[in-house]
Amino acid sequence: MTRVWKWNRPVTVREVLEDLQQERSIAYTTVMTVLDNLHQKGWVRREAEGRAYRYEAVSTRAAYAAALMNDAWSQSDNPAAALVAFFGMMSEEQRQALRDAVRIVQGPEETREAPEARRQEAPEARQEQNPGSAGDAAGR
Repeated sequence: MTRVWKWNRPVTVREVLEDLQQERSIAYTTVMTVLDNLHQKGWVRREAEGRAYRYEAVSTRAAYAAALMNDAWSQSDNPAAALVAFFGMMSEEQRQALRDAVRIVQGPEETREAPEARRQEAPEARQEQNPGSAGDAAGR
């Protein structure tokens, strides 16, 4: 998938093979099998071109990563705890990217309303929503 995303266009088995062979020895049939498996799983679509196929990613790398995270999170028996643990693993740069992403998803109207609504909220509700505060070891 990395090679398909890298080129951001439909690719042939031969193109992927030649690219991979710059780093290591690999057989044509191996690349063909992997791309066929990706097609069967629905991660790439293919279109016939002569006797070969051209393979193209169905989604972006970002959308794929998001789907993986969503799948893992939805399988948790305690999604809030899973998020706290995940956020605890993030670097400061990643946490800032997360804050930026939340602002984008919320949009400008929600972003302006959120601080006022938060100030009016009872302190107990804020503590419940932020399990990593007040010295909770899970949040560190």
